[in-house]
Amino acid sequence: MNGFWFTDEQQAIRDSVFRLCEDFDAEYWRRTDETGDFPEAFVAAMAAGGWLGAAMPVELGGSGLGLTEAAIAMQAVAESGAGFSGASALHLNIFGPMPLARFGTEEQKQRLIPRLISGEDRMCFGVTEPDAGLDTTSLTTRAVRTNDGYVISGRKMWTSMAQRATKMLIVARTTPKAEVKKPTDGISLFYVDFDRERIQARPIPKMGRKAIESNAVFIDDLHVPADALVGEEGRGFYYLLEGLNPERVLIGAEAVGLGRAALKRATTYARERVVFGRPIGQNQGIAHPLARCWADLEAANLMIFKAAALYDAGRECGAEANAGKYLGGEAGFNACEAAILTHGGMGYAKEYDVERYLRESMIARIAPVSREMIFNYLAERVLGLPKSY
Repeated sequence: MNGFWFTDEQQAIRDSVFRLCEDFDAEYWRRTDETGDFPEAFVAAMAAGGWLGAAMPVELGGSGLGLTEAAIAMQAVAESGAGFSGASALHLNIFGPMPLARFGTEEQKQRLIPRLISGEDRMCFGVTEPDAGLDTTSLTTRAVRTNDGYVISGRKMWTSMAQRATKMLIVARTTPKAEVKKPTDGISLFYVDFDRERIQARPIPKMGRKAIESNAVFIDDLHVPADALVGEEGRGFYYLLEGLNPERVLIGAEAVGLGRAALKRATTYARERVVFGRPIGQNQGIAHPLARCWADLEAANLMIFKAAALYDAGRECGAEANAGKYLGGEAGFNACEAAILTHGGMGYAKEYDVERYLRESMIARIAPVSREMIFNYLAERVLGLPKSY
């Protein structure tokens, strides 16, 4: 970014993504939400445009763009009206392979990443577990060494894309928690084939984003070769940390994009809907909440892109990334709620799409980390208060 605005090149990225998204209108996304059909055509179009490898290194077939540019592209997807149904269909491909790109061997990177960029492979990420939740150090999935590799067994929850994944990036304990000096040690990262004879994925029925399924995953004696290990054994937790801030930035940017889509729908309706002989947008009871939503969305956006700029400059950005994710999630949700209230009874109708936006907006308030854990982080790391958990 150039100060507080995008450079010409960054604006061109935003415009290019919007032009591509024009081929996928509200009816397209309404249909995926109703049927649960994965947006194959949309993902294929984004892959053909080179967007799946936006943040991957040029030498691996990617575009080598920074987090700022990736956030611009993903925000444009959500803002186009695709919301999290569109953004989540791409999200894992944008920064998900980054641990592999940063910590994998040269052979792993050359063999595996180009297949993700082209869309030939699709990955899912197995981190969260039913009993551990956000306490990743308490995960119980085990990877036991064998003569030629590892055997992995365990459970994962909320694993998106597992129904169609060919690969899985997964964290598992290689050393029991009781046998390590620090609970963050002894966790390893693996990139494995999604062997459906050893891995079962059961979709979790949920309130929104039906086209991008989330799954309970059961792994039973999955044999993987030694070269499935990414980086050093026992260092997987630290590799995960490398991706936390980028993920928060992307989720926050997408939430702002969704909020903007809802605000656009609301303001259009407020100008066109006439009651008692005047457009409802002429009433301050309608206009003021929408104006506040705009201000909140733009303020959140500044924090999000400050975090992205810090990350791209190699500077510490944990506080900004967490705050940006929180502010974006809240501003996006509030804009979606205001859009429904602006539409009145029709806001409850599917044909205006804002009810879908509201259901999807809850994602950014919950995942990948709760608001309360963000407050814990800011209280401890920024304000210097004692740790509360």
